Amino acid sequence: MYYRESLLIKLSSSFLFLQKKKFVNKVLHVYISRVPYLLVLAITVLSLSACAKLDVYEKNTFIPKYEWSYNFKPAFDFIITDTVSSYEIYVVLRHTDAYRYNNIWLNLGTKFPGDSIRYQRLELQLGTDAGGWEGAGMDDIWEVRKPVTRGPIKFNKPGNYTFTLAQVMRENPLPNIMNAGIRVQRIK
Repeated sequence: MYYRESLLIKLSSSFLFLQKKKFVNKVLHVYISRVPYLLVLAITVLSLSACAKLDVYEKNTFIPKYEWSYNFKPAFDFIITDTVSSYEIYVVLRHTDAYRYNNIWLNLGTKFPGDSIRYQRLELQLGTDAGGWEGAGMDDIWEVRKPVTRGPIKFNKPGNYTFTLAQVMRENPLPNIMNAGIRVQRIK
């Protein structure tokens, strides 16, 4: 009797194993049969995106030891060839949750082709006591992108443009600032 029960258990478990194997094979067959189509789709998307013209310049500079001193002034160079289009210019800042202020004061230097550098003092609001930090956050790191101009601008001359950023807060060095950058985006 024991031998018969044990044989039945083995046969039923073998049957279940074969059923599972058939199911897995069917599922794998369905997915494997679609791989060539997915591969062609992925190659097509990648090749089309490689041909697209980049309408954005963005560069961020790492702040050493997360302490932005007065004498550290990152510079950002880019070339403008299209003087017909309008552009938006943003300051991009990344800071930690431990940053002590709701704002930051910056001197933005702008050098147009063949011209001298001009400075503009900016106050950027980073958050409020009631609403918290602005921008996108992950864990204790926040990134905020703030417009520099009141609206779209046009670059009148083609050529090399340079932007510089300097912090002008009362605290030197200014702790908990991780990156500072510039983003120039063409408006379509």
